[in-house]
Amino acid sequence: MLTLFVICKGYSQDFTVTNYSVDITINEKGYFDVDENYDLNFKTYKHGIYRTILTEYNLTNSNGTQEKRKIEIDHIKVPNYKFDAPFGFVQRLSKKIDIKIGDKNRTLIGPQHYEIKYRVNNAFLFEQSQIRFYWNIKPDGWTANFHKVSFKIEVPDNVQLSKENCFVYSGDADNTNISTDFDFHFENNVLIGTSKNDFVSYPGQSVTVLINLPLNSISEIKPLWPFWDQYGWVFLIGALIASFYAVWDKYGKDQRVIATTSYYAPNNIDPAMAGFLINDMEDTSDLISLIPYWGSKGYIRIEEIKKKWLFGAKDTKIIKLKPLPDDSPSYELKIFNGLFANNSSAQNEEVLVSSLKDTFYTTMASAAKLLKENAQSYYEAKSKKVQTITYVVLMLLTILLTFVSLTFWGLIAAIVSFVSCVILLFVNFYMIKKNAVGNQLMSELKGFKRFIKVAEENKIKMLLKDDPGYFENTMGYALAFGLFEKWARKFEALNVKPPNWYTSTGNNALTMHNFSRSFSNTIEGTQSNMVSSPKSSGGSGGGSSGGAFGGGGGGSW
Repeated sequence: MLTLFVICKGYSQDFTVTNYSVDITINEKGYFDVDENYDLNFKTYKHGIYRTILTEYNLTNSNGTQEKRKIEIDHIKVPNYKFDAPFGFVQRLSKKIDIKIGDKNRTLIGPQHYEIKYRVNNAFLFEQSQIRFYWNIKPDGWTANFHKVSFKIEVPDNVQLSKENCFVYSGDADNTNISTDFDFHFENNVLIGTSKNDFVSYPGQSVTVLINLPLNSISEIKPLWPFWDQYGWVFLIGALIASFYAVWDKYGKDQRVIATTSYYAPNNIDPAMAGFLINDMEDTSDLISLIPYWGSKGYIRIEEIKKKWLFGAKDTKIIKLKPLPDDSPSYELKIFNGLFANNSSAQNEEVLVSSLKDTFYTTMASAAKLLKENAQSYYEAKSKKVQTITYVVLMLLTILLTFVSLTFWGLIAAIVSFVSCVILLFVNFYMIKKNAVGNQLMSELKGFKRFIKVAEENKIKMLLKDDPGYFENTMGYALAFGLFEKWARKFEALNVKPPNWYTSTGNNALTMHNFSRSFSNTIEGTQSNMVSSPKSSGGSGGGSSGGAFGGGGGGSW
């Protein structure tokens, strides 16, 4: 029938219970109220007692199916004493509740009286032919001897009590024999039981009452939707995701654009901006792609420096040939003027890439922020506002939904709800929608990127015929798209000269093949040095006795 999830065994403490009585009132609405009274004697000084009630049980129903039942305890009162009891959501995390009674600043000795009141929910067994009230009047987990036990159980007016539907069990746990230790009788709709004179219930023993109630005498409290009781949190998460998608579809989803075949980037769009627009992110490679772009425009020259000794490392020198125009984008000016710090118009200023390590990262971060700001002109302004509002709503929902899930469905539901909200907060980062101008640029950029990826040799030859500098004019964009090496290989068999603004050590006749390998290594090292930051230092660091709801016990402290 019913197996306790946890059985607490204990040993007698320094007190005995001389008289214990419990009054239970069963309400036809589906709950019952319990009033426990203890007359006990402390043999040594104690602060008080504690009462433990198990709230989670593994049930075997009459049809053989298994069920995990969670009962709820509320309306807890302990008249005339200080006490501590867990909140409702704390009960959800635990398989029991502990009611701790007494004052830590006060000790007691000798005879004492304690009264504990509480309400029990979800503790009836609804079967096909009957409803069972099955409760441990005195659970086996008490660490004291009980010398006298009595009980009164009042049932609704529509229930007739008799020895055919009322049973008392006592003694060791799982004892299925009807108890001979109690005398009980009925007064109208009240079952009254009293232990015999020589009765003692020891630690590890219990007293259990089973009453078989007729169908429809007790209301079964069911959720409006059965799924809700155990998996309502799944519905809430689904509703949250659906709502988020609806907002994203209206305010964050770009219109579907058809790629327009393009052989060049759109006018006035440098590689950094092209890289941002293609994926809506300011990647480091976007900003690094400005280096070959500036080289092709005649603003800089790059020299690869030989190793100074056998185990030394190569270095790269970036030489300023002329300043950027004053009307250049702010992110370009930020990096360019950061490289050549005195910001003068003098030619042949130079900087070693190795000198940028652990110092230039702040400039790169500022440039990335400026790039994002400059790109906003290609996005819907309302989309940004909605994104900000969504951030606030999601953060509030993270707190609320996690708390609600913990309170009603437990720890796993709370964790899943929290993780789901965090994922949506991350996804919300991409809730930005391009405007008409941005969509037109996106169409051209997608076409340009696709051409770089799949361009055939004959078409490239035609483009080189019209524009001998086609490769160096487009290589910055290929770098921003993550396709530089693939793009460079397409030019290796076309007798295209490498850019004259790049010099490699030990290679007076630099071929396109050698250039692509050398430049890739140079750019990789340059990017590493320009974004590296100092490392921070870290630290270390049927029925039976005891086989019912109401399991638990108590003791003194």
